Amino acid sequence: MKMLAAVVLGAVLTGCAHAPPPMYQWDNYQKNVYTYLKHDSANPAEQLQAMTTQADLARSGNKRLPPGFHAHAAMLMMQLGQYDDAKKQLEAEKAAFPEATPYMDFLLKQMQGKTS
Repeated sequence: MKMLAAVVLGAVLTGCAHAPPPMYQWDNYQKNVYTYLKHDSANPAEQLQAMTTQADLARSGNKRLPPGFHAHAAMLMMQLGQYDDAKKQLEAEKAAFPEATPYMDFLLKQMQGKTS
């Protein structure tokens, strides 16, 4: 009887243990940032392409992009001289994470006068 109760209790507890879905679509974002910061063959164009693919994947799955994603994409775009697109990415970061507004405004101010 005790054995049966233990099995039933184990089954009930196992059945209730559902992990919540991830809040953000992380994919390779953390690896890309790490590679960039370590300067391990960090090619801005390749990283930006990988991030674009990740953003498309997140949109198709109705998932959110992680904090800093748009800002990192903007930094890569600035390196490639795509200032207008970089500004859009910084604005997207502000919209997604309002707590980043002061820093994004600072970066946007630094970009004044620069166009693609």
